[in-house]
Amino acid sequence: MTAFEEFGVLPEIAKAIDELEWTLPTDIQAEGVPLVLGGGDVLMAAETGSGKTAAFCLPILQIVWETVKDIESGKAAKASAAHTCPPWTMSVKDRGNSLAVDPSGLRVQSREQKEWHGGRCTRGVQGGKWGFEATVTDEGLCRVGWCTLQANLDLGTDKFGFGFGGTGKKSNNRQFDNYGEAFGKSDVITCLIDLDKGEIKFLKNGVDLGTAFTINKQLSNSAFFPAVVLKNAEMSFNFGDKPFKYDLPDGYKPTNAVPKDKAITNTNGQTSGAEASNKPATNAPQAIIIEPSRELAEQTCEQIKKFKKYLDAPKIRELLVIGGVNIKDQIYALQNDGVDIIVGTPGRLEDLIQAGYLSLTNCRFFVLDEADGLLKQGYTELIERLHRQMPKITSDGRRLQMIVCSATLHAFEVKKMAEKLMYFPTWIDLKGEDAVPETVHHVVVNVDPQKDQSWCNLRRHILTDGVHAQDNVKPGMNTPEALSEAVKLLKGEYCIKAIDEHRMDRAIIFCRTKLDCDNLEKYFKQLNSKQYSCVCLHGDRKPHERKANLESFKKGQVKFLICTDVAARGIDISGLPFMINVTLPDEKSNYVHRIGRVGRAERMGLAISLVSTVPEKVWYHGEWCKTRGRNCWNTNLTDVKGCCIWYNEPQYLADIEEHLNVTIQQIESDMKVPSDEFDGKVVYGQKRKLAGSGYQTHTAQMAPVVKELSKLESQAQLTYLRRQFKIARKS
Repeated sequence: MTAFEEFGVLPEIAKAIDELEWTLPTDIQAEGVPLVLGGGDVLMAAETGSGKTAAFCLPILQIVWETVKDIESGKAAKASAAHTCPPWTMSVKDRGNSLAVDPSGLRVQSREQKEWHGGRCTRGVQGGKWGFEATVTDEGLCRVGWCTLQANLDLGTDKFGFGFGGTGKKSNNRQFDNYGEAFGKSDVITCLIDLDKGEIKFLKNGVDLGTAFTINKQLSNSAFFPAVVLKNAEMSFNFGDKPFKYDLPDGYKPTNAVPKDKAITNTNGQTSGAEASNKPATNAPQAIIIEPSRELAEQTCEQIKKFKKYLDAPKIRELLVIGGVNIKDQIYALQNDGVDIIVGTPGRLEDLIQAGYLSLTNCRFFVLDEADGLLKQGYTELIERLHRQMPKITSDGRRLQMIVCSATLHAFEVKKMAEKLMYFPTWIDLKGEDAVPETVHHVVVNVDPQKDQSWCNLRRHILTDGVHAQDNVKPGMNTPEALSEAVKLLKGEYCIKAIDEHRMDRAIIFCRTKLDCDNLEKYFKQLNSKQYSCVCLHGDRKPHERKANLESFKKGQVKFLICTDVAARGIDISGLPFMINVTLPDEKSNYVHRIGRVGRAERMGLAISLVSTVPEKVWYHGEWCKTRGRNCWNTNLTDVKGCCIWYNEPQYLADIEEHLNVTIQQIESDMKVPSDEFDGKVVYGQKRKLAGSGYQTHTAQMAPVVKELSKLESQAQLTYLRRQFKIARKS
């Protein structure tokens, strides 16, 4: 049995893992896999490169495979039938998207704070006097009562629904009138209907509140069903399977005592064909995994393909849903091939869902990878909308599982979203706040154009971003604009210096803008296209070019990958030795993501950040920029509707150090990195060797310890012999 099998992973999946030479699970995998297999919501916080992707992909793949297998064998249909077997329960089919129904069918919950979500019972009555109890089990807004199958699920807002709300108002056809008194947590509301007289009334904690409604004669022959609607609340129901807390008035009986000829089955939500047999539609996946970038989505999908290698009968069908590729192929796969797991980016997922090509009706896993990145990109509303559309309890009684993971889960936005959408999630917090892996040696180099005047005499230099094209900037000038232009020139030279000093033959280089990336690429090719072979990766490059560039870098066909932060979360290359920050990111968490590209798989990495000592004027194209940067040369500052800002790297460095609670080591412009910290045993890109002892020889250090151990061993042997001698004499 492999180590992964001990965590409950299927042997077929463990075999595929073994072929990847993963001997032992990482910490995040050891904690995350059992929790996801156990069925709960999980928040994963771990450092970059810790194996988060496998921590959620492995258990999801296993559960999806088992579920699909049960569906094909008919077991799921039996489970669904067993789940809906009790004749009087709240329906798992006739309910709002955000109304959760527990497996017993007698407790409902909605955690939606802005909208009402309701549901109906699986059975209704036609004729007679009947009642049921509803207990408020958590604070929130509730409305409970009776309605016909024609009523909408927002009880009391049309002529077919009659409700009594916690604010002490009765409602029908959107007419809210005072009735009885308000109720809240722990109160028991008895809902009574007399179809012989055409009356509906309610009791609060056994106290009769009087007639609430007289049923219109046009509805007198209709069947009425127990119903509820909630806003961030929870209620439990008793239809008579156990004694009522308060006795029913004379003549009334519990609803579960309704004879067959007066009991009507709720047919809303019933389907035929494939769905009636519990077989999901081809376009209704079991799992949705959302990634913030195309590259990361592709990597996750590739991981799933590797993990599922030996899973057979049935085969698991995954689909990559990203922009920049032909949507028709994705539509064809959804309509014809079928899909069990979808990995995608938010934009394309939304397109397919809104067009009706992708259904969320069968989703039981909702995964947000790099959650902080998704929220910073502005997808909060989309995530909440998708979550509302997903059933909180599947037809076989399983609850929707939500998994949120990132290297930085401690952002306020992430915590807020988790509180709103997740159900008592378990935290796996291995690193607390952001932390830099021990395998990463990160240093900063000050770029000081006042101290280093070499920029004045450069014969050949990098093309700058044009921010100062209209300024009177000349070598040797000491104006803010001249020093800003000097920084841009020096950073090109320092980047080359770092590469040459450390003989870098494989590195990721991060620039702040797409234009900076393009300019650095041109400079490398101008200097020596072979010695500094490189490719670019940023949003303006065509998808096929981005993919080809990334592949050529991964295969070692080029030495350097120059990119923006779009790639910071989406590149996973084991053993990558070097990373250069041409400009520090303005987001503290992005520093962690960037330098996390190196130092993976227990291999050592060096991250060098070039930090300007003076403010640098840079492009910043906000919403006010009509072209969002394309052919824009408005060099005014943003406070006068321009597209430039002054970038203060020393402040960003201070913010990063405060965030990480460390002081990042500074090195000189010669790029030489002291080896003291790692005791000279480091080869970047290779596994870290154990540090030496600091003594002239290992023997000299250990000699006194060995001598003491030898002495103790002699004493122990003598003590043993003396005791044996005493025992022999006594006998």
